[in-house]
Amino acid sequence: MTKAKHLQLILILGSMTALGPFSIDMYLPGFSGIAADLNTTVAKVSMSLSSYFIGISAGQLLYGPLLDRFGRKKPLFIGLLVYILASLACAFVTDIDAFIGFRFVQAVGSCAATVASLAMVRDLFPAKETPNVLSKLMLVVGLSPMLAPTAGGYVTTYFGWHTVFLILAAMGAFVLLATQLGLPNTHKPDASISLKPKPIITNFISILKVPQFYTYTFTGAIAFSGLFTYVAASPLIFMDILKVDAEIYGWIFALMSVSFIGSSQLNSVLLKRFSSEQMIFTALISQSIISFVFLILAVNDLLGLYETIGMLFLFLACLGISNPNTAGLSLAPFSKNTGSASALMGATQLGIGALASFGVSLFVKDSITPMVVIMTSTTILALLILLLGKRKTKPRL
Repeated sequence: MTKAKHLQLILILGSMTALGPFSIDMYLPGFSGIAADLNTTVAKVSMSLSSYFIGISAGQLLYGPLLDRFGRKKPLFIGLLVYILASLACAFVTDIDAFIGFRFVQAVGSCAATVASLAMVRDLFPAKETPNVLSKLMLVVGLSPMLAPTAGGYVTTYFGWHTVFLILAAMGAFVLLATQLGLPNTHKPDASISLKPKPIITNFISILKVPQFYTYTFTGAIAFSGLFTYVAASPLIFMDILKVDAEIYGWIFALMSVSFIGSSQLNSVLLKRFSSEQMIFTALISQSIISFVFLILAVNDLLGLYETIGMLFLFLACLGISNPNTAGLSLAPFSKNTGSASALMGATQLGIGALASFGVSLFVKDSITPMVVIMTSTTILALLILLLGKRKTKPRL
């Protein structure tokens, strides 16, 4: 593979993976405007974030078998078409419940790109290179939390929140064209893959029984739910509690992304000297310490704007290191049913993330403390799962 071809693949796969984060982050500065226009509350609008997480989690279980059965491109085309239509529906909706519902449909469409990108990484690159390639994808994906809320803040301020969803529809159309024209068909249709419920469930169960898969999938998913907690809570924390406007909020969100991007790229360098297992363990220990300090500061009401930004910056840096490694170790044992494995991994991550974001919408009202409690609890649980699961598996890449 030439360097130019390698770069092209990374950019297209990154754009596929970035579609979901853009759909999550770009409309966050518009929460107050959406609440006002749809005659509801910001807390109710945040339910649209939870419905998106639920949709993308459930949808991945649908697309995994489809990608293995029909190849990568056909299900990807259909999913992106659904995403485009749902984005247009969100732009013109007049009822909050309908908005929440269309966000669910939008998520079901976008997750085709998410699952396909992970499966194609495994198709195109050797298992040993997967964590390194995923770290490079994080660089492309990481730009979305930098650009999306910042751009969303300006778009919302000058053109209104409806325009955000028109832009998302246009992005979906661009990704659809890029994937159909610029990617090879990396997986031939496999007629032996059944689409009947029982064989699909049996296949997922067989994947879930692999110790390496369940150890690193659940470790990564529970640790990564801290990011979903932060994303769901951030509009309330920064705009309602700490009183910053939409544009400043966008810049704060972008600054946080620097942490995630920087650490994910540092991970690529460190993998030359350390194993993925060592990287995950170190990142989770660091994340646990940071979470405890964050909790102590929150309980004692010692968190202002700058202190909150600083603690979140450190917390997200740990996730930038652990996430590519847990994903790489989870998918390493699979070759034939990579689509189903990546779907199950993604569904687990986003399902747990949806629960975390739902908890935020219930408990974060006028204090930062509930958010920090959720982040600390999930971090400790992830570390425990890693320690217990390591006894039953010897990671191989």
